[in-house]
Formats: sequence, structure tokens, C-alpha cells
Amino acid sequence: MREIGRAVVGKSDALELVMLAVLAGGHVLVEDLPGLGKTLLARSFATTLGLDFRRIQFTPDLLPSDVTGTPLYDRGTGAMVFHPGPVFTHLLLADEINRTPPKTQAALLEAMAESQVTVDGETRPLADPFLVIATANPVEYEGTYSLPEAQLDRFQLRVRMGYLTAGEELAMLRDRIDRAAPEAVLDTLAGPADVVAWRAVVERVEIDDDLLEYAVALVGATRDHPQIGIGASPRGGLALVQLARARAVLDGRDYVVPEDVKHLAVPALAHRVSLRPELWVREMSTDDVLREIVDSVGTPSTRRTAALPS
Repeated sequence: MREIGRAVVGKSDALELVMLAVLAGGHVLVEDLPGLGKTLLARSFATTLGLDFRRIQFTPDLLPSDVTGTPLYDRGTGAMVFHPGPVFTHLLLADEINRTPPKTQAALLEAMAESQVTVDGETRPLADPFLVIATANPVEYEGTYSLPEAQLDRFQLRVRMGYLTAGEELAMLRDRIDRAAPEAVLDTLAGPADVVAWRAVVERVEIDDDLLEYAVALVGATRDHPQIGIGASPRGGLALVQLARARAVLDGRDYVVPEDVKHLAVPALAHRVSLRPELWVREMSTDDVLREIVDSVGTPSTRRTAALPS
């Protein structure tokens, strides 16, 4: 993440969350205002991790076949030949995903859930690893299509980047002048096989039953909260636990501690819940309600001290 931080300035929390999704084998929704580095973040991760990178600019006229690919007639052979779409890559940037109609948004569902696409009755596997980083602008509503719950639930976590501090913005401007180029040139430090191996390490991380019960309690609290109309699904609990295991690996541990689960509850669950309509006019956010839930649910204690071997 230090290498990526050379390009994406002052966003260590966002970089950590995306890295956790890489380790946990999930997909990321980056929801924030224009110009805050969402596209740069995705491209920088692809470069540093040595992953094939494709970008789709979602627009109202984009078709599902523009995402998955389509069979085309080959005059030389007289046969239909499948031409893969941009989804056949390691890291796919779905830029402004909320600007395309639901039919095209849904073209990503099978790819995100099963790492495969089906075109004309034939199923084709995607690359391993396969990661979608989707961006969305949360303030512009004209010409946009809100992501349905089923689509949101496919994202393992949601990331908010936010503005830089004055000092960080000054450092960014100085770095731009000093390097005399639009963007920093990042080194490639890994490859697809390394990402697959890291994910295998995450699968060996232990988590005690009391922490699983804690995750269930957090998810259950979203379903019982008076301000929430639709609570988190069981997929939310799976995402929370897997992200907690990934955080343990990033911290050099082979076990999960309560802070792992607590730290990731908001980014893993907030986008999976819907507030009651009467609360929208009060400008409450799901993040605020999830923070209340995290504060209200008792945190278990642990005495684990072992760490991953170096």
C-alpha cells in the first residue's frame, strides 16, 4: 500500500479497505464525489499488483454485450466467434456504474457472484483473481439509475474517500510539480499468482465462535433497528467475517480479534441496509446508523496472542 500511496495521496484508510477486499476475494463500491481519485485508486492497484486492467465507462446507451462480450460472424470460417468483453480481466473498473440502465448493471451480477459469464448458453470462466471496483457519484441523480439491493449486496464493502486535508492537498500539488508528469509511475510488486496465494492464507485464519456470534449479532441488529427498513442479508455476515480474516493477515496474525470485526462493520454492512423513507428528509445516512449499532452491540474479549510465521 505504500507504493500505491505514492499516487493516491492521503487516503490510507481507503487503500487499506480496498486491499482487504483484494485479500478477501470480494468486490468494492467506491462511492464519492467526482475528482477525488476513485479511478486513480483502481488503476494504481492494478499496476502495483501486476493485474490485467480494463475500464468500462458506464453510460445510458451501454448494452450488456458491451460488458460480457458477444459472438460475431467470422466471414473467413463461416462460424460465430465469441469476442470477449472487458469483463475478461483481473481488475475491472466499472466507472460510474449508476449511469447505466439496470439491464446492463445486471450483466455484472453473474460475473461478480460466480466469476463467470454465460453468453448464448455457453458459460465461460473469468480470470483468477477477478475483482470489480465500481465507482458511483452519490449526489447527481439526473440520468442515473440507483443500484438495486441485489446489486449492492454483491459488493463486499463500500469505500468513501473524502476530501484531502489542506496539508495533503498541498503535498499533492508539490509532488505533481516535482515529478513533471500527470501521474506517478508505480512499480509492479506482485502478480496474479501472488494474489491467489494471499487469498489462500486468508482461508487459514482462525476465528473463534464468540467472534462469529458477534458478527451475527451485528447483522441481526440491522434487522431489528427501528430506523432500518431492510436489514443486512446473510451475505453481509459472510463478507464481514472474511474481511476480518483478511485484516488479521494484513496485521500479521493467524487469528481474528474483536477489533477486526468492529472496525469493518460499517464498510461491510452500511450499503446493504435501507433506512425507513421518513428518515431520508432528516439526511441521516446508513453509515451513521451502523455506527450506532456498533456502539450498542457488546464486544467480546479475546486472549489470543499467536501471530503468523514470517
